[in-house]
Amino acid sequence: MIRKSALLFVVLFVISCGSKRVVIQTTKSGKSQPHINVVVKKSNENKTSTSNSSDNNSLNTEILEATTRVKVTTEIVLAYIAKFKDIAKNNMQQFGIPSSICLGQGILESGAGTGPLSSLANNHFGIKCHKDWTGASVKYDDDSAQECFRKYNQASESYNDHALFLKGRKWYEPLFKLEKDDYKGWAKGLKAAGYATDPKYPEKLIAIIERYHLDQYDSEVLGTEYVVTSNQSKSNFKEYQVSQGDTLYSISKKFNVSIDDLKKKNNISDNVLSIGQILIVE
Repeated sequence: MIRKSALLFVVLFVISCGSKRVVIQTTKSGKSQPHINVVVKKSNENKTSTSNSSDNNSLNTEILEATTRVKVTTEIVLAYIAKFKDIAKNNMQQFGIPSSICLGQGILESGAGTGPLSSLANNHFGIKCHKDWTGASVKYDDDSAQECFRKYNQASESYNDHALFLKGRKWYEPLFKLEKDDYKGWAKGLKAAGYATDPKYPEKLIAIIERYHLDQYDSEVLGTEYVVTSNQSKSNFKEYQVSQGDTLYSISKKFNVSIDDLKKKNNISDNVLSIGQILIVE
């Protein structure tokens, strides 16, 4: 069963938390190996802070509940999306799991790749060992002390195992009968099937998908036109949908922002844009 800890997705500009000590014990399959104890400490933060704090970088700060609560910026999330979107699209083609769901869960479960399990075990979906797991593992304090979680050599293996995990269990079968791009049905179905115990898990997952327009990758796989919904347009930053003939130069002039800023805000490494692509412009 997937870890049961409640998942929290809240947009915040202030944070209040004390230090937390997490003990992770790494093990390997096969011959007996000496245990390696890894201690992760969350840094102490001021009880109060303002939106002018230097770590906000003028972008929204979000709290994602991975295996511990982690603070990430919009820029971190966008970088995560850019890194794993192609893997998510391939998984949609191969297994039938919407790219938006794959990416959304990865962001939520791993804290956009900054949570302890993703950092130390490349485990981006909080999948526990279960009886059928024969690979490497880590011991982590979750619902109970020192629970067994799967460990991967690289993050792509975690994405592949996540797809196999959903595809190979009968209680997830109804999800694969939904429309290919029905991310809302998937989000609600995952909760109903027992993937998470948090009653608000579907809303949190849908909020991530719509805020970051992850369903555009579903459209890319299906070859359909991507249309931004009214809910998606209500974001905390100004966005622009790329149209035919648009270039980074023309968009920069239109919104009075530098090309370098556009690239940084959207994690763009070249000058290639796709029609329908959503850009953060302010």
